[in-house]
Parts: sequence; structure tokens; C-alpha cells
Amino acid sequence: MEPIDARAMISAAATPNAVTPSVPVERRRRLSAPALAVANEKVGTAYSPIVITGLARISDFVLIGLTGVALYFGYVARNDGATWPYMAAIFAMTSAMVLAFQAADLYQVQMFRCQLRQFTRMLSAWTVVFLLFIGVSFFAKLGSEVSRVWLLGFYLAGLSALIVQRLGLRSLVRRWAREGRLDRRTVIVGADDNGERLIRALNAQDDSDLRILGVFDDRNDERALDDCAGVPKLGKTDDIVEFARRTRVDLVLFALPISAETRILEMLKKLWVLPVDIRLSAHTNRLRFRPRSYSYLGKVPTLDVFEAPITDWDLVMKMLFDRIVGGLILIAAAPVMALVALAIKLDSPGPVLFRQKRFGFNNERIDVFKFRSLYHHQADPTASKVVTKNDPRVTRIGRFIRRTSLDELPQLFNVVFKGNLSLVGPRPHAVQGKLQNRLFDEAVDGYFARHRVKPGITGWAQINGWRGEVDTDEKIQKRVEFDLYYIENWSVLFDLYILLKTPWALLKGENAY
Repeated sequence: MEPIDARAMISAAATPNAVTPSVPVERRRRLSAPALAVANEKVGTAYSPIVITGLARISDFVLIGLTGVALYFGYVARNDGATWPYMAAIFAMTSAMVLAFQAADLYQVQMFRCQLRQFTRMLSAWTVVFLLFIGVSFFAKLGSEVSRVWLLGFYLAGLSALIVQRLGLRSLVRRWAREGRLDRRTVIVGADDNGERLIRALNAQDDSDLRILGVFDDRNDERALDDCAGVPKLGKTDDIVEFARRTRVDLVLFALPISAETRILEMLKKLWVLPVDIRLSAHTNRLRFRPRSYSYLGKVPTLDVFEAPITDWDLVMKMLFDRIVGGLILIAAAPVMALVALAIKLDSPGPVLFRQKRFGFNNERIDVFKFRSLYHHQADPTASKVVTKNDPRVTRIGRFIRRTSLDELPQLFNVVFKGNLSLVGPRPHAVQGKLQNRLFDEAVDGYFARHRVKPGITGWAQINGWRGEVDTDEKIQKRVEFDLYYIENWSVLFDLYILLKTPWALLKGENAY
């Protein structure tokens, strides 16, 4: 079987008639009673284990270093004066300690939940590093240069501080686990014997973070089980999109054999628009690849098809970029926003700002703030009618702020305070946005894949000239094509490049009425 090329499928879906159209999410499917029961459960925001363990490393490094430095300045430097060799030794010991903890497998979320095993390994690694330091000092004939009181104090105080810190971390991790924030909420595709074997294999894993929500299968004959290894069948494959809109789903795992290539591809064409990981289980397949070709869920081999975009540290970096840079831009733009607000108020009666329903992350409905550019009595809160050139609904000030995109500045409040927009990303289209009486998702296949990340005030499509009025198939198709390219190639530097190019794109004022 030819390997499934996720990037090729994404590119193909951005062109007309490239794939079978996705089930339109706006025409919401009716879920089964078991699926609704799961979807209505209260679910907290997921916390990334990679970020948690990374923060634990940083916290350990800072705590150990500060303890050594505080004892040094409190005892040694007060009597003998500060010297750089001591500081270098503290830095070296701190770095060695974090590396020793890494070697002892102390930076795993499962380990944070344990108490005896975690503290036993911590004590062993801590002691080994200090013994190594003493040995190196002895053979380098530096024993007389090192304060024994400081070294003993560092050993006891540092270990005590780490124990207190890990007790607090253990309490947090156990609470997050109870709230489901560390679970990988998983749905299985395939309610047959393969599905049963896969579920049993996953449930047999020790310390697994998978929570299997249910099984989906299109078949209604005897091959499709209503109960698959104790996990209920929740509906058909087409229902997964609607199910994932209503509750958090982190992983879609196919239990179908790789030989069912046609069925898998048809399902993937519907599911790739979701911001989730999609994998093919390989535990029952006779065809074997090299071990490095697989990713593993415990000991169960899987093949990656699609990965959720912008996760873990990338998500943290994008959030910090949005909040910090967005806050600075908001402060700098405040005088301009005040002048625009005054001009709108003097130009025509009505409020200065208005809110409009737009598509957000994963098709969530969000309220987007904008400066009012239409006459108040002709306002169109659902944007069911696209603003065109010389539109009589647009005010005099409205024409200027729309052409220069100054009407978008209040969306900085969404970025900085509400967090439901990014500075850079696919533009959030109105929920009733249409092209020639067709909703956008009907005009271009794969349209909803734009919503796998947060929408943005500006984006790759906008700075490349695809902004403003949408009156042809090409314009919406190009927007989707550029948005998908951005999602697949995101980086902080890419965001910064787009942000810096935006003023020049606005000055050209193309297609904005």
C-alpha cells in the first residue's frame, strides 16, 4: 500500500473537486443518545504533558540554583567575599542535577503522581551528584577551597526544597488527572474484532493516559458491535465531526486494517478538518515497517496520518506572542482608536463598536469586536450580505476605515483579553458568510480545516492580496489554500513576518470596500 501523504491530501482539499466534500458542519448532525451523554460531560482544558515536564525541569533548575546561591552569599561570601569559581561550581552542580533527574526518569507525568518511587529516585540522584562533586574536588585538590558547612547546607536545604516542591506538584498533577486535563480523549473507528483487540491492548497498558470515549462505525450488519470490549458504539463515522465540535477529542484512532485503504481514505476526507491527531493502528497488520516508522501508544504501534497543529510548546509560544506583542500594539494603537471612535460618533448616529458572530477555533462561535462602518439602521450582524464596492450601507468614515482595515483594531481586545483570536491566523469569517447564495463550506472543499487553529486579525492570505470582498470561487479557494499553507508551516518567525508585512498590504488597499 502506498503511504498516506497527509500534506498532499491537505493541498488537494484546497482545490475544487479534489476530494469528496466534507459533511457541512453548519447543518448539524443529530447524535445518538450515548454520544450526547458523553458530549455533555463537563471537560476541562487539556494540559500538555510535554509543557508540564518542561516547566518541572525549569523549576528544578531555578530552585536548586537559587538555594546554592542564597547559601553561598549568606555564609561563604559574607566572610570571604564573592568569587566566580563558586558561582561556576553552583551552575555546574545545578546542571548536573537536572541531567541526573532526567536519567532517573523523574521528568514523566506518571512519575509526578507517585510518592515513594519519585522521592527514592530523587534522593539517589541528588546524593550521587554531591558525591561526584566531592570526588572531583578531592582529586583536583580543591577540597580546602570548598566550605563544608555550605556543601552540607546545600545538600540538606536543596533536597528539602525539592521535596516540598514535588509534593506541591504531585498534588496539582493528581487534581488535574481527576479533572481529566491530562487524559488523551480518544475515539476508535471500527467496532469489530479488530476494534476489540485494539481496545483490550490499550487498556492493558500501565499508566496509560488514554481515555477511550467510544467507538464509531458506518456498518450496521453483524460485523459492527454495539459494545466493543466494554466501550459503547456512539454512531457512524460522519458523526465524529459533530461529536468533536461538542466535546474535547484529542485522538482519532483507526482500528481498520491498512488493507482497507479505500474506506480509510473516504473517512479521512471527512475527519482531517478536525484539530486532532489521527492515527492508524498497526497492531493487527501483518505488514511491518521499521520500528522508527511507528509512533507508540504504550506498546501498541500506530502510523501517524495527521497531527493537531500548534501544540505543546508551540502553543505556549504563540500565546505569549499574542498577549505580549498584542498588548504592545494595543497600547500604541490606543490614540488612533480614540480618534476613529470620535470620527464614527460625529459621522453618524449609533454605537462606535459592534459585535459580530464569527467562526473561531474548531468552529466555535465567537463574538468579534469591530468599529462600526455601516449605518446603524442598516447593520447586518450576521454578515449575510457581503459589503461590495460603493455599497450605500457604508458610512463616509466607514469607507476609510474599511479600506485601511482600521475597523479591525478593536479585535486586539479579543487577542489580549478574551484570548479567542490570535494576531496572525486565518481570518474569522462570519457564520453566514456566503458566495452567490452558497455558504463558504459549500463553495470549497476542506473549508473547515481553516478552523484547526485560532483565527487571526491578519494572515498569510491577507498579505498576499486575498482580502476584502468574496465574489468568485477563486477568491475563497485561494483564501483556504493560503490559510492551510500557514497552518502547516507555522512558526513564531512566520507570524512576525506576516505582522511586519501587514501595514504594507493595508496601504495598497486592494479588494477592501
